Amino acid sequence: MKTKALLLCLLLTIFSMTTAFAATPSITADKQYFDVSSGLHVLSGNVHIQHNDRVVTAGEAKTNLLEIWGSGGVTFTQDDIYFTGNNVYVYFPSHCAQIDDKVTFSRPGVQITADRVEFNWKTKIAVFNSNVRVTQGNNSWTANTVSYNVISNTFY
Repeated sequence: MKTKALLLCLLLTIFSMTTAFAATPSITADKQYFDVSSGLHVLSGNVHIQHNDRVVTAGEAKTNLLEIWGSGGVTFTQDDIYFTGNNVYVYFPSHCAQIDDKVTFSRPGVQITADRVEFNWKTKIAVFNSNVRVTQGNNSWTANTVSYNVISNTFY
C-alpha cells in the first residue's frame, strides 16, 4: 500500500513539474512501463513521443517527461526540419535536442551529414560537429563544424 501511495505521489510530482514547462508529451510504444527506482518511463519498440510540434521516434527510449534519452534509429522532426541518427537526448526546458552517431539532416534544398548535431528549436540554430558534409543545391563542402540557421537558411 505504501509503495502505491509513493508511486502515485511521484507521478503527480512529475506531471505537475511538466505543466510548468509546457503541455505533457503524447507517448506510444510497443512496450512501456514506469521504473519506480529511476523515476523513468521506459519505452521499447516503435517509440513515438510528440511534444507540441516536435516528434521523437526511436527503437527504445527513457523519459521523465522533461528529458528524453533515445537510441536505435532515432528521428527528431519539427515542421519541415528532419534529423536522423542513432542516439538522441532532448531537454525540453532548454529547447535543445542532441543527436549523434551517423546524423543526417534534410529539408528542401539542404542535406547535411555529421557525427553530432545540437539543435535549439527556440533559436532555430543547428550546430553540426565532426565529419560534416553539406550539400546545398549543386554545391557541396566539408567542415569540422557548421552552424545553420533553419529560419534564414544560412550557414555561419
